[in-house]
Formats: sequence, C-alpha cells, structure tokens
Amino acid sequence: MIQVVDASAVAAVLFDEPEGATVDAHTDGETLIAPHLIDFELANICWKRMRREPDQATALLGMLAGLKSVRIQRIAVPPTEVAELALQTGLTAYDAAYLWLAITRDAELVTLDNRLARVNQALRER
Repeated sequence: MIQVVDASAVAAVLFDEPEGATVDAHTDGETLIAPHLIDFELANICWKRMRREPDQATALLGMLAGLKSVRIQRIAVPPTEVAELALQTGLTAYDAAYLWLAITRDAELVTLDNRLARVNQALRER
C-alpha cells in the first residue's frame, strides 16, 4: 500500500517520540511517499529541538541523519494546486502539500497532526 507520511509522523520515529513505535509499525513494509519539503520540515523540527536543548544538539543531528535509512520517495507537488487546496481547507501550504499528494495518489495519509487528519477525513467522506 502507498502511504503519504508527513513530517510529524517521520519525526516521531526519528526522534524516538512515544508515538514513533506506532508509526513505525503502521508503515513497516509499505511504500512511503512525501513531498520534497519533508526534508526541510524535519530539519526545522531538529533545529527547534536543538534550540530548546542545546546540550542534545549532536544527538539530535545524529537522529536526523537517520533519515537516510528511511525509504521515502520524494514527489514534486504543483505549487498552484497546493495553494488552492490550502485556501480551500484553511491548512498551511505545507500541510496541503501532503494532503494533495494523498488525495491525488488515493493513498493513506499518515500524520500525527490532528487538524490535518481531520481535514483529510472530511474531504474523503465527501
């Protein structure tokens, strides 16, 4: 099955968050895809954590480096269509990029972002 993974889900795995084991088990053996922006979102998550916990910077960078071993196919998404979806849903363009990919690929969206999950569910129930 194809699954679109967002930065919240991948970060949970990379940074050993409590939800990470559940996400890892749910995505194990599946084909994972994401917009190209996922790498920058994960870098930003790491940066925020390093600012909060400067003594953990080296460990956090090591965790982020683990992204190399996560098999995610990066997909280009069309900015105009993403912006339209963002306007329609009230999501950020970043979140709309994941949603657009999931909708157009008829794929499951794996996210820990409650708002994104709710919008995804509402659109699919139409």
